[in-house]
Amino acid sequence: MKLTLAAVGRAKAGPARELYTEFATRLNPQRIRGPLGPLTLKEVEDRRPLAPSELMRREAELLRAAILPGARLIALDSRGKALSSEDFAALLGRWCDAGTAEAAFAIGGAEGLDPEFRAEAALVLSLGPQTWPHMLVRAMLAEQLYRAQTILTGHPYHRG
Repeated sequence: MKLTLAAVGRAKAGPARELYTEFATRLNPQRIRGPLGPLTLKEVEDRRPLAPSELMRREAELLRAAILPGARLIALDSRGKALSSEDFAALLGRWCDAGTAEAAFAIGGAEGLDPEFRAEAALVLSLGPQTWPHMLVRAMLAEQLYRAQTILTGHPYHRG
């Protein structure tokens, strides 16, 4: 299953970007064979000064445009469902087994995701109740996707 990460904002050079790149690279099918990958990052942004609700609607439009039609949408939001690594891997595995060709993960901007966009998601996923910097969320998600791949393939990374 191909993976897309659609995120509001442009990643700047630094440790969070490097960490994201490390785990996204590990998901390359040439590095570890399994049902997941590769992971493609699509960054979107609108720098016009807009009211918060209008900005969220505009970012939702940009995120929708970055995601291929038919992709299973997962919205990242602190109000979403928290899954253990094993449960996350099992869910992705079931989607693969059901023939899902692509899963798209969406990370909103500073105002969060538009409620209507969030409602379109097959899953609203939380990485915990804390608020995380959006650039760090990219790295955390990439690591959890890589971890899911290792769980699904029996690779020792998850047990280490």
